[in-house]
Amino acid sequence: MFEVEWRRLRAEELRERAAADAMVIIPVGALEQHGPHLPVEIDSVLGETVALRTARLIAAQDNVVVLPCLWTGLSEHHMSLGGTVTLDFPTFFNLIRCVLESVIRQGFRRIVVLNGHGGNDSALRVAIGELSPKLNVPIVQFTYWYAAEKVIAPLLEKQDNLWHACEAETSMYMSLRPELVAEERIRLAEVNCSPTVVELVGGGIYRWCSAQSYSSAGVQGFPSAASREKGERLLTAIAENLADKMLCKNLWEMPWR
Repeated sequence: MFEVEWRRLRAEELRERAAADAMVIIPVGALEQHGPHLPVEIDSVLGETVALRTARLIAAQDNVVVLPCLWTGLSEHHMSLGGTVTLDFPTFFNLIRCVLESVIRQGFRRIVVLNGHGGNDSALRVAIGELSPKLNVPIVQFTYWYAAEKVIAPLLEKQDNLWHACEAETSMYMSLRPELVAEERIRLAEVNCSPTVVELVGGGIYRWCSAQSYSSAGVQGFPSAASREKGERLLTAIAENLADKMLCKNLWEMPWR
């Protein structure tokens, strides 16, 4: 098989990939609480899995390589529930900057930052908006459940997209590491939930709040509707959707300056 994992390639092979204008996918995740039934690695494991499955589909048509997942991000809103490691924004920005600069110095020019954690989304847009013109490279950012929303929604029973430790995330993790899902504890996940500010007031606003303020269990969504089969269908649909988008020539050829 065509190897897509950066960490499994030798330096000379990566120099060859850069010379061949390979696409680079950089998954960015988090290490944070995911309710009473899931471990804290969810966002990083799912983010890297989506990146690798997407890249393996792309590899049939294009040159591509995937960096190891950046395993921590902006998770202050989960700190009160334990098990969480968070960065502040300057550290997160500089981490992204250093990785991007390293990749670009190796000669790569088509770069996707693939986000797997909701708390990173706004910060990544700010970071890439600042860094792309400075580094003179058209960097593309995907948050995978927003990019693949149209294929995710039909596969879910109780939600319209992926939330947190929810029907979607629990299903996908069940399909990957079922032995780490405490299914007998899922009943503890959908308790003491309150509406969020957006649900009460409407969209187009932002107010920071802790996850604990709207869910004592640290869950948003319905993990009781999860299944391994659903998880595999979700991972397949998401990877196919993202691969189509990343292979779109307009993504890389349209003027950006």
